[in-house]
Parts: sequence; C-alpha cells; structure tokens
Amino acid sequence: MSRRLEDNLKRVYALLSRGREYGLERMQAACAEFGHPERAFQVVHVTGTNGKGSVCAFLGAMLRATGVRTGMYTSPHLNRFAERIQVDGNPIDDDTLSSLIEEVMSRTLDLTFFEATTLLAFLAFREAKVQTVVLEVGLGGLRDATNVIPPPRIAVITRVAFDHMSELGNTLAAIASEKAGIIKTGCKVVTGRLHPDARAVIEARCAEVSAELLPLGDPEPFPGAQLAYPRMAMFGSNLAVAMTAARALGLDPQAMARGVESTVWPGRNELLHRSGHELTLLDCAYNPDGAVCLSHVIDASLLGGAATRSDVALVFGAVRGKNWKSMLDRLEHTAAHRFYVAPPPAESAEDPHQMASYCSGQVVESVAQAIDRARARVGPQGLVVITGSNFLVGAARGLLLNLKSDPAANA
Repeated sequence: MSRRLEDNLKRVYALLSRGREYGLERMQAACAEFGHPERAFQVVHVTGTNGKGSVCAFLGAMLRATGVRTGMYTSPHLNRFAERIQVDGNPIDDDTLSSLIEEVMSRTLDLTFFEATTLLAFLAFREAKVQTVVLEVGLGGLRDATNVIPPPRIAVITRVAFDHMSELGNTLAAIASEKAGIIKTGCKVVTGRLHPDARAVIEARCAEVSAELLPLGDPEPFPGAQLAYPRMAMFGSNLAVAMTAARALGLDPQAMARGVESTVWPGRNELLHRSGHELTLLDCAYNPDGAVCLSHVIDASLLGGAATRSDVALVFGAVRGKNWKSMLDRLEHTAAHRFYVAPPPAESAEDPHQMASYCSGQVVESVAQAIDRARARVGPQGLVVITGSNFLVGAARGLLLNLKSDPAANA
C-alpha cells in the first residue's frame, strides 16, 4: 500500500468514531453534492439477515460472465478496505481509491464511515462506467445509506432472522419491515425462504408499491447442469435466490453456469487447501441463523465421505452483543467438543473464557495459536472450521494466505 493511500484511509477510518447513524438525509445531500452518482447505473439491491454477500458474489460473477460491466459493493471487508468496492471482479485500485477519498474528504460533508464508503463506491462505479451494480445493504434496508438509489431493477431479500434487534426490532415482522424498505415502485422482488410473518410483510410491501414478487426458482441455471464449486462449500438456498434474480435479468443460462463456477466469496463458506490437504473452512457465521447454515455444511462430504466428528476442530470467537451461546449450541454437534476459543482482534471482543467454559473448549491467546492447535488435533487429513466474528475470520484468512491487511471495520 502506498503512503498516500495509507494516509487517506486514516481519514476515512477516523469517521468510525461517529458510530452508526440511520436515515437518508445526509446521504441524499452528499449525492446531490456530487451530481447524483447513484443514478448512473442500474442496481440489484440485496439485503437479508444472512446470505446477502454470497448472493451478491454469485450475481456479480454471473453478470461478468455475460459480458456486463459490473460493480459490486459489499461490507465489511475481511482484509483490504478496497474489497468493498469492486469493478469487474477486482477491488478498486489504490490510485483511484486515493483520488476519490481526497475528493470526498475535501468537501464539508456530515457522513458516517459507512455513508462515506457508500459514496466512494457510487463515485467509483460512475467513473468506471459500470452498467449494473450489485449493491449490498449495510444494515436493514429502509434507513440504510445504500437506499438512496432510485428503484432498483431487482430487490433481493435473502433471509429474515433475529440479529441487530436493537436497531431493527425484536420480531420477524419488524425486521422484515426494515428490509422491505428496499422494495420500490415497479421493481421485481426475489426472496429466499421466509417465515410466514416475514413473508406477509414482504407481500404487503410489494402490493403497496406495485412491485412484482417472483417465485423462488431452481438453483441450477438449466435442467441437468453439473456445477463445480472449487472454493465454496455452500450453495442451495442462496444460489436459488441468485439464480432467480439472474433469470429476471435475462442472463444466458450457459453464462450463468460459468459465473457460478467462477464464484469466490472470501471468508464465507470458503474452502482452503494447504499442501494438497489440510482442509480449512472459513465462514463468518456471526449469528445463530448463520451458525445453523454452517452446521448443515459441516458434514462427512467435505472430508471425502469417511470422516466423523472427531476429524473436525472448530476455532471460534465473537464480539460483545452477539448471541454466542445460541451460536455454540447450534455448532456443538459438529466438532465433538473440539473447540478452540480465541479473542477476535477487536476492542469489542467477547471474553473467550466465558465461551470456552460454555462449550467445554480451550482458550487460546491468539488466532494463530488457535489455528495451529486445531490443526494439530485433527491432523493433516482433518477439517478445521474457523467461524464467528468477521474480525476473527479476516485475521485467520490473512494468516493462512499470507495477506497484508488493513484495519478491520465492522461497518
């Protein structure tokens, strides 16, 4: 990283001290200041409690495979800030990012970290002349900074479950109402499998604004398609959502298949091999619903069919405010109590001793040591699962792949 970019990122990171603030007024004013960059491309807007990043990754890859110049905006990043803003599958380059930060920070704007980052993305996509942007909501939908866009081509709601309840509400209907805020007049709507309370809210919103709710389609691009997932252990519902949206965009089925097979989504059900074996699964399952999905993935099929729970070890860490007890309850059966609990590299890290006591696990001082102990326990042919906080998974991925990392930011 250049010194110029390092200095500019410090200016953006300084905005983290403001915390989260909701509402569209600040973002609307900032977009107007820059000539409304959010209107320069069509959008697939994606929200959901879990799975939204994976759906974005699938859709981005399928669009690129059809030759569409594609932007993708996701959050948070795992290793490099530039991961958040991608053009045609590549993170924004250092010089462009630096120039945009300087342009944004030179104006008198009253923005949070996430709002400033979203504005940077809109400006980058306009400058790159992208045709379609796959845009991930930061939190909720209705009051999220990304929701300043005009009606999207497609609004996607992957799942509705309990998380961020202090901001979104403590019932599925209330949470669904926040997420339904991305549904606007005339757009098409794709959802994953929803609880009836959440689905009723989505259906009412579609009727209110004359949006078309599409039935969830097949996860295969065409009947009999044989798809390979070289780096992803997960498909099923998230892939069905992405496929349904891709069909609504009119994408070619063969290109859709190529896109899916090329999809990589770092740190989310991501499979890594080292030295031809030593299989590691990275997944940011940071809430109970995510832990349930992960538990369905961890089975003997990942280990060649002959494995048992004794061949699996789990590295776990969480931040304060997360329901880590429910997460561990849902993962308990996957690793036969081979749990190694490490604090995520974040000020908000939860006390690992409490979690280790709850799951009969071992406290380990660092992420690196936890990985080493887990690998030693299961051997080179076993599976190490690293999950919980984004901070933990990002740090582990950096260590395993020898990556340089920017400071983490859970926003």
